[in-house]
Amino acid sequence: MATQIPHRTARRAPAPRPAAQSRPAAPRSDASASASSGLARAITRATRWMEARPLLDYTMIRTIVFVLAGLGVVMVTSASMTWSMLGDSSVWAQPLKQAIVVGLGVVAFIVALQIPPRIVQRFSFALVALAIALLVLVLIPGIGTGAAQVGSQSWISVGGFQLQPSELARVAICVWGASILANKDPRYLLEPTNGFVPFVAVAGVCMTLITVQGDLGMALSFAVVVAFILIFAGVSWNLIGIFAGVAVVGLVFVMAAGGYRSHRFMVYFDALFGKFEDTRGVAFQSHQGFLSLADGGLFGVGLGQSRAKWFYLPEAKNDFIFAVIGEELGLWGGLLVISLFFLLMFFGLRTARRAQNQFQALLAASLTTSVVSQAFINIGYVVGLLPVTGIQLPMISAGGTSAVITLGAMGLVASVARHEPDAVSSMQNYGRPLFDRLLLLREPTPAVERPQANEPDRSADTRRAPQSMPGRYGVPVTARRTSPQREQARRTHASQPTRSPAPRKVSRRETPHSTRRAS
Repeated sequence: MATQIPHRTARRAPAPRPAAQSRPAAPRSDASASASSGLARAITRATRWMEARPLLDYTMIRTIVFVLAGLGVVMVTSASMTWSMLGDSSVWAQPLKQAIVVGLGVVAFIVALQIPPRIVQRFSFALVALAIALLVLVLIPGIGTGAAQVGSQSWISVGGFQLQPSELARVAICVWGASILANKDPRYLLEPTNGFVPFVAVAGVCMTLITVQGDLGMALSFAVVVAFILIFAGVSWNLIGIFAGVAVVGLVFVMAAGGYRSHRFMVYFDALFGKFEDTRGVAFQSHQGFLSLADGGLFGVGLGQSRAKWFYLPEAKNDFIFAVIGEELGLWGGLLVISLFFLLMFFGLRTARRAQNQFQALLAASLTTSVVSQAFINIGYVVGLLPVTGIQLPMISAGGTSAVITLGAMGLVASVARHEPDAVSSMQNYGRPLFDRLLLLREPTPAVERPQANEPDRSADTRRAPQSMPGRYGVPVTARRTSPQREQARRTHASQPTRSPAPRKVSRRETPHSTRRAS
């Protein structure tokens, strides 16, 4: 009986799966696409334009600083005429004093341009030691002044001018911090040779002395500068957060202690909600500043036409001069001042990015942020975004040695911009700019050292690098021979005839076009 073979049916191919429908792309208008591409092209052109001008940072920093200083003289003249008429003084007494101070500041700016950054680094510790000595000296009764006038003993009278050591301390901590934290590894902070512990200790001493003077605003500004230095040096954000927490705890204690400082914070919180109940007491100056800004409108009431300076605004030429600027020059005048400080920050940080070494980068970045942060704190409490701290608007407010010190600090930043590698190369190839020739400024030299005659320059870090190598890798080969031995080796090598190397046989495997014959 034959076996029956079952009938085998043909297997059908599986039906193809329907293609996954992708989500339709969001419609993008041609206007938005063209706008984004146009913005990208504009940024690219601006970047290329800036990169093609090696002296741009140096020129812009000088221009912005001089414009701010000149605007300060004009606004102090407008804001101080009414107060200058009190007593037997002339109406031009305060404007003339401000012009003299700005003139001395310009001299300090030019002197700072003459000092190479390596000389600044060499004397950085002496500068911070002088600042600490002056901070201690101002606490001695009979030497320090200001306690009876403004409630903080922060000044030393020098020949009719008021020296504020805290201003010098802020610049000194930037210079010394850049020197001690340069080329340090932030991962090993607690090592004695790292420099972090000495820097924090000295900064804490300076901030304590400033706080004891009663100048809480300057102490907060000093703390902000120290925080920026640590950030630029590469310290982790966790440690920065710890310091910020300590600062917040300190502010809470100040608010709980009572007194006029805690009243300022209460006025600030009330002003955030538009409450000015004590307009004749603690909130008087803040309220008058708001009224001045409101009267200015968009274009202002005109230069010299402010009403707040007629004894309505007590510190019209000092702390609240931005309110006078907003009243007389309007919103556009205030935006001009803010834009100038933003440009100063941009070119200062750009100088730090293009600097020759890390010390110059930290120096330019820390000094720039110290001035710009002070300006934004001042503008912030004038417009009501921050509590009143009593610090001045740099290079614009009326001041004594503070204006001189600030302009000198900006001179150091301009010196770093002048010593950028591209700027040095440009001056060596095309000569110094007109500003340098008029002031007889010497041509900047790169931060290099020439180890031997007729040898290419190399940086100081490269020159010092072999000194740290013998401990781990032995004495360098170049240091094992004396000078006569090197000279004898050079003569022996020069006397030997040069021989061309014999041609080497190339095997079949090394030829690029060799192929194996199939077996």
